[in-house]
Amino acid sequence: MVKDRKKVWAALNARRIYWIFLLVFLILSIFAPNFFNAYNIGVILGTAMLNGIVVVGFTIVLICGHLDLSTVAIINLAGNLAIYVVEKTDNFVLAILAATVAGVLVGTVNGLLVTKAKINSFIATLGMSTLIQGLVSYSNNAATRSITNFAMTDFLDAKWIPLLPNRALLAIIIVLVMEIFMNWTVIGKNFYLVGGNIESAWYAGIKTDRYLTSAFSINGGFAALGGAVYACYLASAMADIGAMGISPLNMLIAASVLGGASLTGGKGSVLNSFFGVLTLTALYNGLTCFRLGYEMQIFVNGLVLIVVVLMEAVSLYRKNKLLGSKSDLLKEK
Repeated sequence: MVKDRKKVWAALNARRIYWIFLLVFLILSIFAPNFFNAYNIGVILGTAMLNGIVVVGFTIVLICGHLDLSTVAIINLAGNLAIYVVEKTDNFVLAILAATVAGVLVGTVNGLLVTKAKINSFIATLGMSTLIQGLVSYSNNAATRSITNFAMTDFLDAKWIPLLPNRALLAIIIVLVMEIFMNWTVIGKNFYLVGGNIESAWYAGIKTDRYLTSAFSINGGFAALGGAVYACYLASAMADIGAMGISPLNMLIAASVLGGASLTGGKGSVLNSFFGVLTLTALYNGLTCFRLGYEMQIFVNGLVLIVVVLMEAVSLYRKNKLLGSKSDLLKEK
């Protein structure tokens, strides 16, 4: 009986983000003014576009047991670079491609600092974040860079599917493709093995340094892609997107952990993290429907992060307790 309860609880916990999403959406639909209507649902889906794309790579780094604090700086770099390229060439495809390549290069440097220079990912990416943010601020004098071509804005605002802006459709396609990649390919599954136990992965013949470097490269690429598309959609780019209110980094961490990712690695799901982004976006949108400003959104974001930290602490406590009492059952094969 006890085992059955544990199995049920484990199954519910593995899908907790979907229950949380349904609960948040239901409560806001009942109590928040003008929340549940076609227009606002489209707004929520469209608003989640940036973080929905960026959380893909961020989750993969978490699965590998690391944290990339330079993600927001890469978003800013890519956004400003994309707008600069559009200014010079009037070509959005080239702009997004150039920005994405730049993001991959930055991510690769992060990966090499971690794997070859053996620098802790927290320190390495924090230093990279400061370096990039300073470069971006210097390049445009901390001002907002803008263009007058709104072709990308019109395209991403259009709806090929009712209620679903094209920018949201783009994020959904990317998430589904990467979810399939992570769960149905050998390469994708190896990321979990590296994050779960890097020594066992190495003994199994997996080139762990290559996978870790690739994880940072992928994160840099998706952070840059999200930043470039977002900037082209707005037809402008700020020196620091985090200055607009809630930092995307806070959103990414909270969404990923709510979705089941562990800061110690080996766990996580791109799709679950995306639903984490949708849940938090809906929550902040609901606060706006109550006519509460950014101050309350930042306060609630802080509460969410505290809950996320507590969830992670409880998870680690249970894992360590089980490891101490049944260590012979948890040894890696």
